[in-house]
Amino acid sequence: MPSNPSMSAAIVGAAESDKIGYIEEGTTSQLLAIQAISNVCNQVGIKPSEIEGLYATNTTNSIAEYLGIKPKVIDTTSVGGCSFVMHVHHAMMAINAGIIDIAVVAHGEAGWSGARKNQGKGTYRAGPGDPWQADVMWVNPYGTTGAPSQYSHAFTRHMHRYGSTQEQFAQIAVTTRDWATLNPRAIMFSKETNPAGGKIGISDVMNSRLISWPLKLLDVCLVTDHGGAVVIASAERARSFWTKPVWIAGAGETMSHQNMLEMDDFTATSARRSANVAYKMAGMGPREMELAMLYDSFTITAGITAELVGLTKLGEGPSLWEGGKAGPGGSGIPVNTNGGGLSFSHSGQYGMMLLIEAYRQLSGTAEDGVNGLPGKQTNAKTAIVNGTGGVLSVTANLVLVADD
Repeated sequence: MPSNPSMSAAIVGAAESDKIGYIEEGTTSQLLAIQAISNVCNQVGIKPSEIEGLYATNTTNSIAEYLGIKPKVIDTTSVGGCSFVMHVHHAMMAINAGIIDIAVVAHGEAGWSGARKNQGKGTYRAGPGDPWQADVMWVNPYGTTGAPSQYSHAFTRHMHRYGSTQEQFAQIAVTTRDWATLNPRAIMFSKETNPAGGKIGISDVMNSRLISWPLKLLDVCLVTDHGGAVVIASAERARSFWTKPVWIAGAGETMSHQNMLEMDDFTATSARRSANVAYKMAGMGPREMELAMLYDSFTITAGITAELVGLTKLGEGPSLWEGGKAGPGGSGIPVNTNGGGLSFSHSGQYGMMLLIEAYRQLSGTAEDGVNGLPGKQTNAKTAIVNGTGGVLSVTANLVLVADD
């Protein structure tokens, strides 16, 4: 009979590439991933040859070849920014089935270098796409070419349907920046590290450059270089490493559409269904979550996700951040404590960064002199992690629990 895989596996380590952000000398996606794998293996005390399952979107085979390993399980699932959250789900299932004991989920993406330094090389990205694909034939003629123009439809619909305001969503960017100012690795840590960095207010968001109404520059994620990797181990092995385990209590994934014209409701992704699966597996609910890592490609993404994973009522997503409640020292649940895709880093596919920060928070290592300053480490013992891929298309959720 099938068994509930809850708590059968744990994340036992999380690390980034040697450099992240705007790497002036340029880099490649593969180099970022390899550095992250090397760093996380050193962190937990294993050799790459001990990796039995490798999960890394469409780069998996290339990474395995570079490392000189032949994994028992290879996963190339690539559905956008939530892919890595899905990979954790898949690794947990393989471990629960007894196929492997140690897996690595890895990601490298030269989002900034690829565009600015390498003339599009070293990114693993394909060409301009197939002109016969549905999204090109049916969506582009309606003027929704590019993510900002597509997400602005969701933003506009939310304001029309629920009476929400641009200022309410601007608070999401403000609170997220507050967290970034406690994270020395964040792009927007300070004005000394970036002229646009440091504290911001709602007026700064509202007065920032218009991108696609109602989205303004500070409603939109960064585009950076980033590499990351996490190690996942079986329950039997989880406490044998140099690091603390963070248990995978629940996981779920699903999708609602591929092209935006097939989206049933511009204000609702599939996150409600994927979160409910994760909660059911974990035997927990949103009221028991003490930390939220929510995909924030745009302020609207985080706002509607908060509703769908049960942290607020429908139509009230921005209330989670109201008055700084979700920020440092706030009265509510802390959200996106690394500074998020809006102010920490966002290479294009952000899900790996959610995993790394969730691990650091729940393992108590968010203030280790590299990953945070006093005030960044929370007391959270449980977390809901949400990844979103495509155009609000695909979602994956994890419920994570700190070790006793």
